[in-house]
Amino acid sequence: MRIKILRKLINTIGVILTVIIIITACKQKKQPIFTDTPLNGTIDISVDESFKPVIDEQIKMYEGSFPGTKINAHYKPEAECLKDLINDAATRLVIVTRGLSAKEERYFEDSIYYIPRWDKIATDAVAVVVNINSADTVFTLELLQEQLSGKLGKKQPIVFDGLSATSTVRFAMDSILKGKKFDTSVVKAVKNSSEVLNYVASDVNAIGLVGISWIGNPEDTAQVNMLKKVKIAYVKCTICSDSPFVKPNQLSILTKRYPLVRGLYYILKENYSGLGAGFVDFMQYERGQLIFKRAYLGSSKIGFAIRSVKINEKLGK
Repeated sequence: MRIKILRKLINTIGVILTVIIIITACKQKKQPIFTDTPLNGTIDISVDESFKPVIDEQIKMYEGSFPGTKINAHYKPEAECLKDLINDAATRLVIVTRGLSAKEERYFEDSIYYIPRWDKIATDAVAVVVNINSADTVFTLELLQEQLSGKLGKKQPIVFDGLSATSTVRFAMDSILKGKKFDTSVVKAVKNSSEVLNYVASDVNAIGLVGISWIGNPEDTAQVNMLKKVKIAYVKCTICSDSPFVKPNQLSILTKRYPLVRGLYYILKENYSGLGAGFVDFMQYERGQLIFKRAYLGSSKIGFAIRSVKINEKLGK
């Protein structure tokens, strides 16, 4: 009798263990195996095209410091970067203008059993650029809103790096139009930020919106040459008591005196110390932050200050 009961108990335990194994196997998704480290290997990342100049510099410095590494950056609209993060297991890092929403964090926690690490690494600005011969050099947010909504006519087209899926378009809708719609008859779409600048350079009436890293670096020869064809406009400060018009520079970006400011974020889908983590840490710490500063963006991890200096010695005769 006892033997029969023991056999039934063993059989029952066996069935339970089998069910547990099946359920566990069904829940577990096959994860790719990565062998890279911060010091060697290859990684593919997706980057918002607005930041190509400065991220190219970050990658160049990182690969130069660690010769065993290769970072393949794919520049594309922001929405496409986020799709890569969700749908492509090989894409473990994206650099965009926002972090993850609570809904996106829950999705990753349910699907890959951890929440990707994300944080702000720099502060960027959207520059308003006009043709070098344009008489328009100052703007207000209200003026830009009226132009985007078609209230000021069609004489001055506003040029974007695409009509959908780009961070600059999303920024304009959120921060300038406040959720209102574009008048598509006054908005022009071109392929990328470089083409925005070329369009404005060829049309005296055009107004372009581009990330400051494309046009704000006076140490970049290509940007200096482009500033012979276009110029950066002033925008009215909305938080200043004296309401000055300011250009996007490091001080006005960090203090938000320049109103068209946005963050630059990384989202890292990597739960081990791999090449993605190494590159992120590089950008967050001193050398990477100095590259952002040298590109005339606002750094987010190290302090920045402007001090008045009095020079008594005459320079030259």
